[in-house]
Amino acid sequence: MGYSELLKLKISDATFSVLDVETTGISPYTNSIIEIGIVKVKNSKITDTFSTFVNPCRYIPPFITQLTGISNRDVDDAPMWEDIYRHILDFLEGTIVTGHNLAFDYGFLRKEFQRVGLDYFKPHQLCTLRLAKRLYPELKSRSLGNLANHLNIKNPSAHRALSDAKTTAFIMVKLLKELSGEGITHVDELLNYQYSQSKSVSKIVIKPDLLNDVHSLPKSPGVYYFLNSKNRIIYIGKAKSLKDRVKSYFSPNSSTKSKKIVKQAQSLKIEETNSELTALLLEAELIKVVNPRLNVQLKKYNDKYFLRISNETPFPRVELINYFDFDGNDYFGVFVSRKKAEEVLRIIDSAFMLRECSDKEFSRKRQCLLADIERCTAPCVNNGVSLYANELSLLYGFIFGENQFALNRLLEKMRRYSDELKFEKAAEVKDTIQLILSQVHKSALLAEPINSANVLMEICDMPEKKDYILLLEGKIFVRNTKAGKDHEFMNALEDYFGGTLRLDNLPTDEDLEKMKITLNWIIRNRTKTKIYYLKKYQNKENLFKDLGSTRI
Repeated sequence: MGYSELLKLKISDATFSVLDVETTGISPYTNSIIEIGIVKVKNSKITDTFSTFVNPCRYIPPFITQLTGISNRDVDDAPMWEDIYRHILDFLEGTIVTGHNLAFDYGFLRKEFQRVGLDYFKPHQLCTLRLAKRLYPELKSRSLGNLANHLNIKNPSAHRALSDAKTTAFIMVKLLKELSGEGITHVDELLNYQYSQSKSVSKIVIKPDLLNDVHSLPKSPGVYYFLNSKNRIIYIGKAKSLKDRVKSYFSPNSSTKSKKIVKQAQSLKIEETNSELTALLLEAELIKVVNPRLNVQLKKYNDKYFLRISNETPFPRVELINYFDFDGNDYFGVFVSRKKAEEVLRIIDSAFMLRECSDKEFSRKRQCLLADIERCTAPCVNNGVSLYANELSLLYGFIFGENQFALNRLLEKMRRYSDELKFEKAAEVKDTIQLILSQVHKSALLAEPINSANVLMEICDMPEKKDYILLLEGKIFVRNTKAGKDHEFMNALEDYFGGTLRLDNLPTDEDLEKMKITLNWIIRNRTKTKIYYLKKYQNKENLFKDLGSTRI
């Protein structure tokens, strides 16, 4: 595609090469590239990736190794720029070269290309930092890390080329989606927009009654309600600190949605809770009941994702599913998104030698590539029940929080790929290791499958205040809930120890939503949570004794 033809394309039809480089220093004239990562994106989807170490033919300073984790040993056997530049040119051809603070990365690329005799490298360029400056003038910092946090994007391995490139790609997708709402639909409009004037930050006029309500707010967690002039609730939110959260609505830098809420609001009401978690649960429940007009994104329950291991066969595979059942199989989750569930499945597929084939493929009794590369024990041909059972046992240990075996196996695999000069595969394994180290596998919270777990969770989020949550085989019961269902908690606890608990119905969407909210909050707040497995107690009195109380 010609240089000028690319400008006429719709953004959805254009291909972006989002890149990042790690270098021996900050100046392209005196330093060199040591790693490059490129992510190809079209129509908001990643279509291809490329990454490699690069031998800079110079010493890597210790502070660069400390920042990136890349040592001289890593690049000793890596290809030099002369060996890979044509492949990189082919990869970038016909695309819009994109980066965060692209001037830095482009400066190094241009210098490296010039060094091998290429002076014509002048692609169309898009800088996500420039876009962010115009879209988010209120942000104090628009560094890659701060912008990713603002947009709720995780970077599993900061200061590594491919991970930073992927993070930039996810940021770009969100920025393009926002720009589409402003009528930016074609490439030429997009490239011109990055050099346009920033949005102005407007001031908010606050109604006197509303201002008085805000000044009297406590710093405790809870739920807040904005009401209009007819005393109808128009928005419900939750907060770790009611004072800090609600005050943010009246900041000149608040979001468009916050400004809309404040403009329509006449008064404010709150309900304090003992913890941020119970505020989250109360918010979710109240939104379904009240259905406020401005809580559009929370009116429906989100999808739920689980990993299932079948107990119906000695050679089960791990499956990603979006439902929950009491069918005798083991379910793990709930995962906050499909992406998180896929990340855990990726770890399992990389670290454990379990089959990934369908039942139809398995029945053919033919060994596949995964067995050849030691990714499966090949039960289809050797019928190795004990071997497969051992691998399953190791997997269950990992799911319940024992990470060391998986880490050791992946580290050995990464070293082997490096020794074989398979640097791209080694980088992929390192990304998987980073996922484990970042505690991405949410199901490690409980040492029981979620469909058979019976636990009491004690939440200590505020001094001298505690919350108690029961999880009984997929059903959630909250102690002292503001929604007036406290009797359900006590009845469920009595029935469990009395042997009369009957949960014949599957958990509802509301149960699963509460389960997801609860488990994901506890994962982020482990030090504020104690978990008691009810099967260890003969009666509730023994349980209360461990809780340090005669009642709860």
